[in-house]
Amino acid sequence: MRSICFYFQVHQPFRLKTYRFFDMGVDHFYYDEYLNRSIMQRVAAKSYLPANKLMLELIKKYGDKFRVSYSISGNAIEQFQRYAPEVLESFKELAKTGNVEFLTETYAHSLASLSNMDEFKRQVEQHSQMVEDLFGQKPVTFRNTELIYSDAIGETVAGMGYKTILTEGAKHVLGWKSPNYVYKHSYLDDVKLLLKNYRLSDDIAFRFSDQSWAEWPLTVDKYVGWLNDIEDKQQVVNLFLDYETFGEHQWAESGIFDFLRALPGKVFELTDFNFSTPSEVVAKYEPISEIHIPNPISWADEERDLTAWLGNELQDEAFEKLYSNREKVEICDDVDIMRDWNYLQTSDHFYYMCTKWFSDGDVHRYFNPYPSPYEAFINYMNVLSDFMIRIDDKCKAIDDSMKDKVDELAQSAKETIKDLSGKAEQTFDEVKDTLKEGAEKTKAKAEETWDGVKDYSLDDIVKMSNAKIKQLLKKVDVEELTHVLKEAGDDVKNKIIPNMTKTAKEQYDKLEKEIKKVKKTDFKKYKSKIEDELKNLWNKK
Repeated sequence: MRSICFYFQVHQPFRLKTYRFFDMGVDHFYYDEYLNRSIMQRVAAKSYLPANKLMLELIKKYGDKFRVSYSISGNAIEQFQRYAPEVLESFKELAKTGNVEFLTETYAHSLASLSNMDEFKRQVEQHSQMVEDLFGQKPVTFRNTELIYSDAIGETVAGMGYKTILTEGAKHVLGWKSPNYVYKHSYLDDVKLLLKNYRLSDDIAFRFSDQSWAEWPLTVDKYVGWLNDIEDKQQVVNLFLDYETFGEHQWAESGIFDFLRALPGKVFELTDFNFSTPSEVVAKYEPISEIHIPNPISWADEERDLTAWLGNELQDEAFEKLYSNREKVEICDDVDIMRDWNYLQTSDHFYYMCTKWFSDGDVHRYFNPYPSPYEAFINYMNVLSDFMIRIDDKCKAIDDSMKDKVDELAQSAKETIKDLSGKAEQTFDEVKDTLKEGAEKTKAKAEETWDGVKDYSLDDIVKMSNAKIKQLLKKVDVEELTHVLKEAGDDVKNKIIPNMTKTAKEQYDKLEKEIKKVKKTDFKKYKSKIEDELKNLWNKK
């Protein structure tokens, strides 16, 4: 059977309060507590709670046939804990079913992967630990903020142990290819990519209640018909959506919950699709090909690039100024500063500064609490300026404290040196004589030991100098050596191969591929010849 992969992003930023120039240096709390609480509680009531209740009903009704996945930003989880703990409990109930996969992302829903990879890794690790602590799952699948991805980001993520990554099925990347397959990283074969089917995803997320849309109203039968139109050989349909689609972006009155409630049953009845999580999809299907993404893409706007967050002068200045403080933040090691550091990195702040007023202008205005991107920029930079003052003050305090400690240590060291200097002069000659005597005994012991050895094995090679190895290689046949190294340990190989000449190495590489299996008689004969040469080298005076 083919698969539908349902993935939902859950995120809420900590929105900033109006913060004026004269607040700097006086007020260090930057967040609109009332707005954050009211939005979270509204979205919880309209979207998160009814959607989670419905998901639980569908899982109970269809069992293992219905499976979904989520990524929940660290900021959203913190807001659940503060303002809507019942939402967090409902996600825990979903986790207990075993039908839900929780993905990892950047803790702060940040753009760190575009600036500082050390910060990016820190946030991914922080988020992964939070998911494991809350939901009892160690994430194995990664999705970056807003599905931002490139080959370089994929390589970094793979280095952290994640072999499945979600991103956008952008037209300018896919060309004629379909997003309905598993793909792989352009040069890392074990890294699998799942690409969003943006048309079928956006039909639900953006067009569902749009009465000017030619396909409105979107019924379950019509949508399932579109699924059946997909070629049988295509493996998976990745439906990646904001979770707020259900009840917030598309109100309950639009019929969105009824659509979601009826969809699985119609899929099971009329198609050959089932529902799978990302990790199940990559275990089920082999990648059809690699896909090359040299420049970052995302799931935002028509361009599917980064211009929703970066590109204009306001965004770039704020972004560069923010990440110029990363090293200082790390030095501070302060809980309050680290909290604000996370919150100020949230991508939403840069989204509010976007000046695109064309095809995606309505979307940007819908999510923007500011009258204009310029006011968003001014407010953010006022907050960031105060944050930087706090960092500098903290670092100065640390510097002063460290200076005092260094002075204390220096004085203590002087006293210790003075006390020891007399004793050192007295014992130096004794120590020198002892070391000389010990060295002579060790040398004599070594010579006696090696001169007395009668049998030599390949393992003794690791004790030889590189110069001796090169002498040995001049006396052995490369083909015979290749047979022996086929059965040798890695430590022996790692000692011999780097000391080969270029010609010998080329011959070895060719023979190593050609020789599939070594006969025991050949191995014993060639091994004996090499060990004889080894004995001659050791006993050579």
